[in-house]
Amino acid sequence: MKNTDIRALSLEELKEQIKTEQTNGQSLRFAHAISPLENPVRLKHSRKNVARLLTELNRRENEQANQTAK
Repeated sequence: MKNTDIRALSLEELKEQIKTEQTNGQSLRFAHAISPLENPVRLKHSRKNVARLLTELNRRENEQANQTAK
């Protein structure tokens, strides 16, 4: 998922996408522990997607906090 796609999401969609990606990453880790994944790079992409989503969520929360403080 690209940053432009992430920025286009609403706040609720963003939170839902975070939960989905975290669940997906957890499933991948469990599957990898049982037997090696065909493409283990998917673990890395999953972690990075979660980080991108959380970064955008934090950016929005900080913007909102700054606007209410003024």
